[in-house]
Amino acid sequence: MKEKSTGDLREELMRAPDIDAYLKENGQLFCDRDIAALLQAMYARRDISKAALARQAGMSEVYLHQVFSGRRNPSRDRLLCLCIGMEATLEETQRLLQQAAYARLYPKIRRDAIILHGIVHHTGLDKINDTLFVENEKTLS
Repeated sequence: MKEKSTGDLREELMRAPDIDAYLKENGQLFCDRDIAALLQAMYARRDISKAALARQAGMSEVYLHQVFSGRRNPSRDRLLCLCIGMEATLEETQRLLQQAAYARLYPKIRRDAIILHGIVHHTGLDKINDTLFVENEKTLS
């Protein structure tokens, strides 16, 4: 099937008189929202144990294993903590957020700008949370 741009899909959706036909015709183009698989792929490229990742991401090992097994769906903030814990790139982080149907980090939002800066500069979760707290923004964990 030919790849369609987001704009093409949006236009087609707006013109479609029947949502069922649109969904059937474009089903192969929809994003796969298997967050556990995406996280597993990211984790496989890292040299870190799951115990260390849980510590660096500020979460329990039990919760981490539940996310990786697909039994729990993490919130946007929890996904960000995992990305920070794995020292994910900004591109990896944005792609994961998008695939999970969460808002990407947006530099015009003060809180997001602090988190973006931390990700780009591989700042640890504790330091990012300290900065968020000092700036009167909601911490990640």
